[in-house]
Amino acid sequence: MPALPEIEAFADDLVAIRRDIHAHPEIGFEEVRTSALVAEKLASWGVEVHRGIGKTGVVGVLHGAKGPGRRIGLRADMDALPMDEATNLPFSSKYPGKFHGCGHDGHTTMLLGAARYLASNNDFAGTVHFIFQPAEEGLGGARAMLADKLFERFPCDEVYGLHNAPNIEAGKVRIFAGPAQAGADFFDIKITGRGSHGARPEVSRDPVIAATALVQALQSIVSRNADPQHAAVLSVTKIHSGSAYNVIPQEATLGGTTRFFDAATGELMRQRMRTVAAGIAATFEMEIDVEIRSIFDVLVNHEAQSDAAAKSIAKIVGAENLLTDVAPIMGSEDFADMLRAVPGAYFWVGHGGDVPVHNPGFVLDEAILPIGSSLLATVATDRLAAA
Repeated sequence: MPALPEIEAFADDLVAIRRDIHAHPEIGFEEVRTSALVAEKLASWGVEVHRGIGKTGVVGVLHGAKGPGRRIGLRADMDALPMDEATNLPFSSKYPGKFHGCGHDGHTTMLLGAARYLASNNDFAGTVHFIFQPAEEGLGGARAMLADKLFERFPCDEVYGLHNAPNIEAGKVRIFAGPAQAGADFFDIKITGRGSHGARPEVSRDPVIAATALVQALQSIVSRNADPQHAAVLSVTKIHSGSAYNVIPQEATLGGTTRFFDAATGELMRQRMRTVAAGIAATFEMEIDVEIRSIFDVLVNHEAQSDAAAKSIAKIVGAENLLTDVAPIMGSEDFADMLRAVPGAYFWVGHGGDVPVHNPGFVLDEAILPIGSSLLATVATDRLAAA
């Protein structure tokens, strides 16, 4: 899969940048070192730099040599995950509990590569905004940038982003219009009962029993309330209670996530969770508090921009390697918030390796770095030239 020759020529530089970022991961809203590196690289190529958008976000502005024209945004995420790395790479994370296990180090590097190329090939009319976003992993980085008036300060007619995809064959790129990644809520549930000695359960209100009943009841929401034609997921991913073998605890807590592709299904799950929790609370005579937080909107690719981006992508990977089959992903992505504000599209770049993202052993295939840069640069130049 060929990259643009000029980008392929500095592919080793991209690998070095990516490994530097990988060895020094920073989780959401803590990307101080990463944003400084991004700003330094952009400035060295003559790109105008703006920092502190959405706390640790960076925006690079590149004006074309032919004057005003269309305005295209390209976005990459910068944050790592709060997890340990188990790859044994020589450039593994230096920080315990922090790991670029989703490949955002690669995304940042790809966008830097596109910026370097476009800064040297700016014979176009218009402006490219390079958007380096913090805190994608459930902390609201896109919303923070939007709250800082991202698109008022850096207007974009269209905006594009990408993600690495070890589940897609190397050399292939997938893009399609419509709902592409699920919306998501996170929830926390606190159950307050009455503690007692483990030998005297009759004088307790056991929150562990209520918690286990609640977990089972919550699983009925998707199977018995949601329209089966509308995909949805409810997963309880955390349960905590107790500290001793002979103590029935006073409290138990649950946490987890829901996923959905339409707003009505998301709201249905929120309402049913509260109703089910109230019923369990009444049944076991205890208090149950439910907190549900909207974390991700449904990511919806715009039709015109998806079609246009697909044509640009085909120039790099070949039409035979372009996947346009509709294959929505239950995972979520906060680029969705930017696509609600500005039309655009998001696509996935396949690469070698069979370990999924968010796994301690995930390894990004560095061969896709110049490819990703080439894809972003080509989409930008083609869309700047569009009538």
